[in-house]
Amino acid sequence: MKIFGLIGWKNSGKTYFAQQIIQQLTSQNLRVASIKHAHHNFDIDQPNTDSFLHRQSGSQQVIISSSKRWAKMVELKDAPEKKLEDLIGELDRPDIVIVEGYKNDNHPKIEIINNPLQPSTFMFTKLSNVVALICDTRIVEYSQLQFKKNEIKKIVQFILNYK
Repeated sequence: MKIFGLIGWKNSGKTYFAQQIIQQLTSQNLRVASIKHAHHNFDIDQPNTDSFLHRQSGSQQVIISSSKRWAKMVELKDAPEKKLEDLIGELDRPDIVIVEGYKNDNHPKIEIINNPLQPSTFMFTKLSNVVALICDTRIVEYSQLQFKKNEIKKIVQFILNYK
């Protein structure tokens, strides 16, 4: 199983690139999983649905299942957030996992840069596992591979060929 990440500041295009990369990988008949880190409180079920009402009533684990998909929701209460490696362990044997966020974890990452005129915001200067950049402007401070935003197929090939 290959694990590859996308990092960047808010509104840098992480989700857009994740979508594009996942579509390309899936079109090559690969089993793709994705993990997205949220920095805030989030909810995946809607108010007044049965699963929402179960959780609101105090159920700490709720599974909702149909013939199309299933989901498990776990209320952490005051327990620590799950680590990326634990979440990966919950997956069912994908070929590749695309991780959005989790910039401080050890998997290889591509940094998406929207504002090349603000070098103080570059994450690759602080992280050792940024293995490529996506930016339409050449970043002279970065000596490794750089992709333009429209080079999705090249990015996917790089991910597939990476170590």
